[in-house]
Amino acid sequence: MLEFRSLTGKRQRAYKSATRERQAAETRHRIVTAAHRLLRTAGFSGMTIEAVAKRAQVSVPSVYAHFKSKTGILTALLDESMFGSDYDQIVRQAQGETDPETRLRRSAAVARQIRSAQSAAFDLLRGAGVVAPELAKLQRDRESLRYDGVESVITFLRKSAKLRPGLSHRAARDIFWMLTGGDVYRMLVRERGWSPLKYQHWLADALVKLLLAHP
Repeated sequence: MLEFRSLTGKRQRAYKSATRERQAAETRHRIVTAAHRLLRTAGFSGMTIEAVAKRAQVSVPSVYAHFKSKTGILTALLDESMFGSDYDQIVRQAQGETDPETRLRRSAAVARQIRSAQSAAFDLLRGAGVVAPELAKLQRDRESLRYDGVESVITFLRKSAKLRPGLSHRAARDIFWMLTGGDVYRMLVRERGWSPLKYQHWLADALVKLLLAHP
């Protein structure tokens, strides 16, 4: 009987924990959605914590508890814009590939998805009056996280014995990070008028040529 009660208690705690997590995720989404709408209608100056809380129908302390500051809200807004369901699908496809060349070409598709979404998101922030230093910090933070994520791709290439001879792990990581970055996308797509699809095909070829060993 004691064991049954113990198991029941664990199930109840697990259920309550899952419920709290779901409620917290719903609250976060409401806050980010409210902030997004305020940016469009009132600009960055009008997107105060108080205004966001009112629009999301939550308390001001709740907004601070989830995001700490306006910068935290902007970071979450960028993440939600860039990493939606489409992103999850193409990342799973890329990570499921066992052929190095196919993996890199899938990575180019991931980069295209991220850069297209990021470009639109940053256009919104600039149009809403987010100051340049704030935007620069957001970009630095995103790039730092992205550099960490590149490690898994290069490790995969090295373990598959397909990394180009003479290319160090760090150099390969730097090249992949640079080519898939926002500056390359901006210069080719935004400034030179390439289509996102042309960018993706060029990027895939460049990654394969520069990173893989060839017969």
